[in-house]
Amino acid sequence: MKKLELSDVKNIYEYEKGREEALRRIIELKRRRRVPVGRHLSFVFENRETVLYQIQEMCRAERIVDDARVQEEVDVYNDLIPGASELSATLLIEIEDKAEIQAILDRLMGIDSGDHVWIQVGRDYAIPAEFEPGRSDAERGKISAVHFVRFAFPPEAIRAFGEQDAYLVVDHPGEKARTRLPDEVKASLLEDLRS
Repeated sequence: MKKLELSDVKNIYEYEKGREEALRRIIELKRRRRVPVGRHLSFVFENRETVLYQIQEMCRAERIVDDARVQEEVDVYNDLIPGASELSATLLIEIEDKAEIQAILDRLMGIDSGDHVWIQVGRDYAIPAEFEPGRSDAERGKISAVHFVRFAFPPEAIRAFGEQDAYLVVDHPGEKARTRLPDEVKASLLEDLRS
């Protein structure tokens, strides 16, 4: 998938004029790219459009207008765009009850290490999650509620993904769950894998 360039980012004035429509479009797009797994985990699969929206919103919120600063945002967020034969997702640990936050985060410590998360395609392909480092610190007992994850697909797994059921699987001592990717989600993700 093609990375974003500075020229893809609208200035704040131009963006503001079309922001309501952009928001409606991104809500619908993310609805088709969000997969809840278990009680507290959701994966939002990123693509060029979701990342551009995040950059536009960051520039708007922070009032970033200098091209060099906008380019810094582009450089940072481009890491979320999946590469060739890849899916990229933001993993959100969602906890509604404030009294449970620490206990649930403690229970999920280490989810970003080892082989606890993968996409199962049919019976033959288990595509392991590759987590961005630095989002947790087991020694200090700290874990982020937001993680960035990649799934690198071999060509034969991409073919199978288009033809067979696929599941997001979490197998961690603190959370065990398996969610079938709905057809609408699979269709959207298949576009990413084939681009």
